[in-house]
Amino acid sequence: MNPENMIMRPIAGREELDLFRRLPYVLNGELDDDLAAGRRRPEWMWMALRGDRLVARLAWWAPRAGEAPALLDILDLDDTTPGPASVDAGVRLFETASAAVLPVGVRPPEYNAFVPPRWRDDAKARPAVEDRMAVLERAGARLLVERLRLEWRPGTPIAPPGRRLSFRPVAGREELVALMTLVLDGTLDAHSRADLARMPAARAAAQHYDDELAHYRSPREWWRIGTSPEGEPVGFVIPARNEYNAMIAYIGVVPAHRGKGYIDDLLAEGTRILAGQGVPRVRAATDVGNVPMARAFLRAGYELIGQRIDMTWSEGGPQ
Repeated sequence: MNPENMIMRPIAGREELDLFRRLPYVLNGELDDDLAAGRRRPEWMWMALRGDRLVARLAWWAPRAGEAPALLDILDLDDTTPGPASVDAGVRLFETASAAVLPVGVRPPEYNAFVPPRWRDDAKARPAVEDRMAVLERAGARLLVERLRLEWRPGTPIAPPGRRLSFRPVAGREELVALMTLVLDGTLDAHSRADLARMPAARAAAQHYDDELAHYRSPREWWRIGTSPEGEPVGFVIPARNEYNAMIAYIGVVPAHRGKGYIDDLLAEGTRILAGQGVPRVRAATDVGNVPMARAFLRAGYELIGQRIDMTWSEGGPQ
């Protein structure tokens, strides 16, 4: 590729979405709604063009209108011309767009990429994923974790309520944050472990609640705490809806009750609540390395639909 013939710019507006969508990706169908809701902005959606050919593209996303970019969730290259030149184009686009969009000296938002299940065994998917990762590695990012993406569909059996646990709604923020703090002890979740390297567990739990759980518009009456026959909290499950899907947003067993299979009871309860709303699917995710949680989802009838690559930068931004 001749970089002198490449133009890098954000889209002019919704009228250029078809051009931006020329590179295939699972999120293409959500772009219209995201722009209308303010979760994306045209100035956050950049393209590298050679004439009328889309060479590379990227886009940031925010959970709510008016907020700063929270994720880089689109980074695509023209896979018909893979190799170093394609990666070079991606690097130049990321550097140019980041300089225009992101504050200087601040850690860039995390990168999330949806990839096929077992992508390393896929002769077509593997080079495409590795090229995108190479772009961000050259920009100073590192792999944080790979996650499994799972889905339950209507008609899949749900275990009936057992006798070991009783379920009640969460009393309020204080109770849930206290349980979330306990659950962080010994966590296998990479994002939680990264938080614990920077802050105490109580602060990490409170931040998770305030930044994510508190913003779900679905009823908090869905949230459940599982208790022992003596009334002691064993764990909790947070069934919810975001702007895209019904999901198991958070689930955990407190350390004193781990290893007894309570995760199955909690997951069945959360799935049962969402299934009762007539949703077309329930989504969930867990780290590849969190084998106990992954096995629990599979036992509950969730199917693997893909994986997710999460990459992050150190404090201070790209090096």
